[in-house]
Amino acid sequence: MPELSLADWRTFLEQHPEAHLLQSGEWGELKSAFGWQAVRVVNGEIGAQILFRRLPLGYSFAYIPKGPLGTDPGSFGHPEFWREVDTICRRRRAIFLKVEPDGWQETLGALPPLPPGFRRSPHHIQPRVTLVLDLSGREEDVFERMKPKTRYNIRLAGRKEVEVHASDDLRAFYNLMQITSQREAFHVHSPDYYRRAYELFHPRGMCELFLATYQGKPLAAVMVFAAKKSGYYFYGASANEERNRKPTYPLQWEAIRWAYRRGCIEYDMWGAPPDVLQVSEDEIETREDGLWGVYRFKRGFGGVTRQALPALDRVYQPFLYAFYVRRFARRQTE
Repeated sequence: MPELSLADWRTFLEQHPEAHLLQSGEWGELKSAFGWQAVRVVNGEIGAQILFRRLPLGYSFAYIPKGPLGTDPGSFGHPEFWREVDTICRRRRAIFLKVEPDGWQETLGALPPLPPGFRRSPHHIQPRVTLVLDLSGREEDVFERMKPKTRYNIRLAGRKEVEVHASDDLRAFYNLMQITSQREAFHVHSPDYYRRAYELFHPRGMCELFLATYQGKPLAAVMVFAAKKSGYYFYGASANEERNRKPTYPLQWEAIRWAYRRGCIEYDMWGAPPDVLQVSEDEIETREDGLWGVYRFKRGFGGVTRQALPALDRVYQPFLYAFYVRRFARRQTE
């Protein structure tokens, strides 16, 4: 089972309309430009794009985001495929392989049995809990499924002369990302990262950048993506000024409309507080720590909070893996 070229991987993806954006060839190319190596492997109907990150002393970390493809979520009963994956990982001296399956825990009910050779991972790379909007029906139906306050703010922004349009102004987008990073204390990528993402995905109709402006001044921006039948809200930012004009509301609505019009049936808001499914409605409305305010904003657009299947690790270097687990545990308590 040889490693596939990018062209062959795209051919394989044509047979898998359920494929997640993070298994797209474009995502592999993006990560390969920033410290990773994308390796694609297929055995019959089963395939995965594996990302490798170099570590000190010639070791690496291997990662399958939202895969493999061609199997039921949580099903790992394909030993020939995993033997080939093991060969590829050992060839690159991977300490371990992390797999984040593309499936929802509530869809399967009880968690599936732990597959042979895997263990539950102590952490996820992608958000495990997220908010997913249903885009079925008419565009008007999608709008009516939003909370009344969100619909009001979308209309209010229009009355306050906020304009939303597609743009290629990546400099304005990055300036807003920096402002939001300083205000909300979260990590942003380099300008080159966002530019490369736009260059890879936009020509294929898989990405759009939207700006909300007032009298020509950028107030907010989103970069959204789509693959197959799903849209994804990955990156968003806003200025500190003119927040009373509610620019983020029509901006997000325009992004949702873009996903709807290109045929998406769902829109993933990409992230929610990890403990949101364990807290009461009153607590959701009153908590101010972390990103609870952002979650309430997302929640106003409708949708259902969902929890992905847990991540699994396949260990090749037990001693070094134990060091990784201890280091992660220390981070959790700091």
